[in-house]
Amino acid sequence: MIRKAFLAGILFSVLSGSSAAQEITWPVVSGFKLITKYPVYTPDNLWDFINGAADGYNALGFQDLHVAEYKKGKDVIKLEIYRHSDHTMAFGIYASERSSSFRFMNLGAQGYKTGGSVNFFTGNHYVKIRTHSEKAKTLHAAESLAMRVADMLGGDNKMPELLTEFPDDGRKVNEETFINENVLGHQFLNKAFRASYGPDNDNFDIYLLKPGTEQEAFAAAEKYLSTAGIEPDRKEEGKYVFTDGYNGTIFLSWKDNMIVIISGLAKDQTDLADQYTSAILD
Repeated sequence: MIRKAFLAGILFSVLSGSSAAQEITWPVVSGFKLITKYPVYTPDNLWDFINGAADGYNALGFQDLHVAEYKKGKDVIKLEIYRHSDHTMAFGIYASERSSSFRFMNLGAQGYKTGGSVNFFTGNHYVKIRTHSEKAKTLHAAESLAMRVADMLGGDNKMPELLTEFPDDGRKVNEETFINENVLGHQFLNKAFRASYGPDNDNFDIYLLKPGTEQEAFAAAEKYLSTAGIEPDRKEEGKYVFTDGYNGTIFLSWKDNMIVIISGLAKDQTDLADQYTSAILD
């Protein structure tokens, strides 16, 4: 009896560790047959499902993927539920695959549809639904499935809070992204939100980084400035313009634990850079 209880405990632990992150209860779609022949994909075998794209998913905290198909005659709707480590990472992978030209929907934190695809993110999940059918009933079934999956998964249904810090003036809507590692190609810059701007034909990018502490923010800024041979004269805040050998002119500012980096402007556009930096930090 003791041995059986011990083995049962081990089995429960294994099952908990592999699937307790979230049990997937597949919604029923009227008239469609549910097919769940796929394995649960993990960082180790995601390559088997999406080939080279797996590296991008793994770089953004990918945890596991559940896949199902809904079949009715020749019509197939494929449902993919990607789980990432947190809400920001889910936004990151979602944002990397969206386009501002898509038709956006009030779905989860944000979603869109294009052709026969309906994609969205909510909580720490990124969901992709697609069909090659052009039948109105099948397309409607795919949208209805998306809404039901969003309700089932729940989680944080708002955009990441730091996105609200970007000034609205000139910002290109729905082009914001999240970069988890190697921001601007530098190993010491991580976890940045990026927004693109285009006022008056000036195209540039703003990166926002918010390390956990003021000390961490200063350390990152100091490291970046050191690549240009600059030593900051104070820790609490600063504004600098310098040349990055890989990215051209850089405007770097920080205050408390917020770092603002602007790339794409010329050195004689300091007033424009200051306008946006001040809107964020002041």
